[in-house]
Amino acid sequence: MITGVRLKNVKCFQDQFIKFGPLTLFTGLNGAGKSTILQSLLLLRQSYLQGTIFNQGLSLNGDLIYLGTGQDLLNENAESEEIGIELQFRNDEKISWVFDYEKSADLLPIRETNYDNKMIDIFSEKFQYLSAERIGPRTYFNRSNYKVKQQNNLGINGEYTTHFLSVFQNESIQNNHLIHPEGVSDNLKAQVDAWLSIITPGTKIVIGEHTDMDIISLRYRFTGDRDLSNTFRATNVGFGLTYTLPVLVALLAAKPGTVLLIENPEAHLHPKGQSIIGKLMGLASMGGVQILTETHSDHVLNGIRLAIHGGHVSPDNVSINFFAKREKQGNILHLVENLKIDKNGRIDSWPEDFFDEWDKSLDQLLNITD
Repeated sequence: MITGVRLKNVKCFQDQFIKFGPLTLFTGLNGAGKSTILQSLLLLRQSYLQGTIFNQGLSLNGDLIYLGTGQDLLNENAESEEIGIELQFRNDEKISWVFDYEKSADLLPIRETNYDNKMIDIFSEKFQYLSAERIGPRTYFNRSNYKVKQQNNLGINGEYTTHFLSVFQNESIQNNHLIHPEGVSDNLKAQVDAWLSIITPGTKIVIGEHTDMDIISLRYRFTGDRDLSNTFRATNVGFGLTYTLPVLVALLAAKPGTVLLIENPEAHLHPKGQSIIGKLMGLASMGGVQILTETHSDHVLNGIRLAIHGGHVSPDNVSINFFAKREKQGNILHLVENLKIDKNGRIDSWPEDFFDEWDKSLDQLLNITD
C-alpha cells in the first residue's frame, strides 16, 4: 500500500509530502492542489502503460490524463528545472523519479530513479480511475470486451459500467465488509441493487443485452408496496442514479489489493446518498482496498465519520488531507494539513474553510435583523 507521495516542483507544489491511508480524502478550496495529487499518480501509471517510465521519461499526455507540456507541469516558483515524484510504502520503502524539465515537451526525460521495474500498486491490473466527468444517463451504452473482460475496467468515465455489470453480475463480492444483509445474495448485481435501494428506496437495475448492435441498455425498476414497477429508461429517471453507478460498482467489485482513484464521488447525489457513499468507501478500505478520493462533500465526510463512530471502520484507516491557499506578503502559499480522526469520528482540528460554510451561513442568518 502507498503510504504517501512527495512532489517536487509539480504544479502548485515546490516540495510537499501528502500522507495516504487505506482511505484518503483530499478536501479543500478549488485550485488548492487536490487534483495535482491524483494527477501525479496517473502520470506515473500512464508512463508505465506506455513503457516510457523504464528509460525514457514522464508521459504527460495519454488515455488517462492530458496535461500538455513541461511548462504546464513545472511549478512557477521552482528554483531548479527538475520535477520529482516519490512514492512511499510501508516499512519506509521509497521509490522516486526525477525528470528533466523541457518547456515544450510532453515527454520529460528521466534524470534519475531507483525504480527497479518491480510491480507496485498503481501499476498493477487492480487499478481503477473514475474521473469527475463520468458518463450520465444514456438510452444505450457501448461494450468493450478488452476493457471489461481483459482489464476488469469500467473506463475512466464509467462508460463501460453497464457492460461490466452484464459480465460480472453473478460473481460474489470478495469484500465481506460490503455485503448488505438485505441483498438477495452476495453476488455483484444483488449487492448493487441492495445499496442502490438505500440511496434511492426500492431501486433496481435491469440490464438488456443487444449483441446484434453491440450495445447494452440500462433501465430502472422500482419496488412498491406489492409488486415491482414497469421498467424505465435511464434517461427518464434521476440523473444521479446513473452518474453514481460507476462509483458503486467500482467499490463493490474491488478485490483486495485494488487501488481506486475517484474524483467527486458525491456528484449529483442527494445528501443521504452522499453519506452512504462515504460509508461504503470506509467499508471497502477495511477489506484491503486503497481508495484515494477528492471530495467537496461534508456528507461524504460525515458518512465516514459515522461509520467510524459505529465501529465499522477503523480511524487508523482514514487519512484526511485539507488543502488551502493563504496569502503571505503578496505571495500565494499552498498548504496541506493532515487532520486526525478518533474512534468516535471526531476530527482533531477544524481549520478555516474546512467544511465550515454552514456554520458561517448560520451565524449570518442568526444575526439578521429587521
